[in-house]
Amino acid sequence: MKRLEYPALGETVFAGRLPCGLELRVVQKRGFARVNAFLAVDFGSIDTDFTFEGARRRVPDGIAHYLEHKMFDLPEGNAGNRFSESGAYSNAFTSYGMTAYYFSCTEETEQNLRLLLRMVLTPYFTAESVEKERGIIEQEIRMYEDSADSRAGEELNRCLYASHPLRVPIAGTVESIAAITPELLTLCHRAFYQPANMMLCVVGDVDPERIAAIVADCVPQTEAALPVRHYGGAETLLPVTRERRLRMEVSMPTFSAGFKCPPPERTGDPMRQEVLCELASELLCGESSPLYARLYEANLIDSDFSAGYESTRHAALFSASGDSRDPRAVLDALLAEAQRIAREGVDRTRFERLKKSSIGRRTRDLDGFDSISYRICAYHFDGADYLTFPRAYERVTPEEIQDFLAQTVVPERAALCIVEPRRDAT
Repeated sequence: MKRLEYPALGETVFAGRLPCGLELRVVQKRGFARVNAFLAVDFGSIDTDFTFEGARRRVPDGIAHYLEHKMFDLPEGNAGNRFSESGAYSNAFTSYGMTAYYFSCTEETEQNLRLLLRMVLTPYFTAESVEKERGIIEQEIRMYEDSADSRAGEELNRCLYASHPLRVPIAGTVESIAAITPELLTLCHRAFYQPANMMLCVVGDVDPERIAAIVADCVPQTEAALPVRHYGGAETLLPVTRERRLRMEVSMPTFSAGFKCPPPERTGDPMRQEVLCELASELLCGESSPLYARLYEANLIDSDFSAGYESTRHAALFSASGDSRDPRAVLDALLAEAQRIAREGVDRTRFERLKKSSIGRRTRDLDGFDSISYRICAYHFDGADYLTFPRAYERVTPEEIQDFLAQTVVPERAALCIVEPRRDAT
């Protein structure tokens, strides 16, 4: 394995690629008792349309999340129970762009790692178990449907995108998961759960060569062709719908406002683009910004207000969300402040202060084993080395922030979703 040093961060990473194509990263943390293993699959909720084995496939929305649930099934029982028996904590999640399985332990690392690899690489489920899981996932979907925050975010994506699968909730819908069968789950596992479509990141006081030997022993060392993915028709930078309103049982309107951004593939440097957008968000409406103070003092936002940048394959957006008695006024204030900064320029003193703060926050996050594992894997799938983020900050200029706000935070790219109290209905 190749030893990679990141002196600015004080991190050492051992990197390798097995003959089967699986990417391995070991982050050494000397003196720590805890070990975290994070196995990521480059298969998320947006990957429902693909060409595999010579045929175009369209699988039901929510199938990646459904498969994540079923991967804990083993012939001898539930893998989660097996992890618990050895004192390990285990879990999994599905995002728009990936599915990940992980455990954390202080002993029996090798046993737990072998279990994780066997669990993910070898599907085991029956028609009965698949059907039983459907009810559990339906409950999860209905829980999200009852959340005003979730609904506002999901409806915002539908406002912004015409055909990109970002329009669809990660877990799918009750209707879409009704069409999921054991055969379709097996197909998706065969297509995407290939070692060449995975990355394993292990963080802790471990021997990198020993970890590599265990992986080589557990993973079939053959590399197969991966599916070709399709993400809908061409999207413009204009939203589909400017505004959407829903009514739910809320005491105050909840909103999500968003602005369509160029997809990361178009920028040429996804990490630099993320850093640029993060700094733009902080300058525009972060907690230390003049706009945040004005909105808070006017009781238009509260401490739950947040803003940031999100991207996945072929889609990206800048959004702000929270509770407000007047969401339209918040959106108008965002637009006006962005136009002012675009006109007058970025305060360079504030820019440098926010840049140092952001770098510091990312550096501190590296102490979190879960955080560093997730970021290393997620950025790898996007073609970037996450631990080079200090260089991305060096290359961002105030003028680029100014241009981003001038071009992106504009009425033409804006969409607004508001969840209103039912009692206001007439």
